Amino acid sequence: MQTIEIDFEIFKEITARRKSEDTTPNDVLREVFNLEPRQKNSTTPKAQSEKPWVAKGVEFPHGTEFRSLYKGQMYYARVDDGFLVLNGKNFSSPSPAAMSITNNSVDGWKFWECKLPGKENWQIIKSLRKDIRARSLTAEEMAEFD
Repeated sequence: MQTIEIDFEIFKEITARRKSEDTTPNDVLREVFNLEPRQKNSTTPKAQSEKPWVAKGVEFPHGTEFRSLYKGQMYYARVDDGFLVLNGKNFSSPSPAAMSITNNSVDGWKFWECKLPGKENWQIIKSLRKDIRARSLTAEEMAEFD
């Protein structure tokens, strides 16, 4: 499959035109270009899993979108079948995905932000690890911080 680079405004416009989570960016572009919808092959349906991606105790639901701005270019990834998928490659943790872009050691928890399905706001994924840690503290441990 061919990959194309788009700027952030184009990405936002395509995303805004999606009628549902099942509508792909390709579906949106086919509509924009007045092309017939792509026929789904009913004889060989794609076995699609809706497994979440779990990293360091944080669960990212299927369909969670990821993005990062690096050297003036926006990069996008998505949770699919229990993995973070970036440019067709599956990653089991955020740092290797980030390093595949930067070619340097980088903390993926600070590099990526995500938008959970059904939400409108993007957030740095490290903040989700903090939320997990806060929920797992006992009352005694919480009192130590007061």
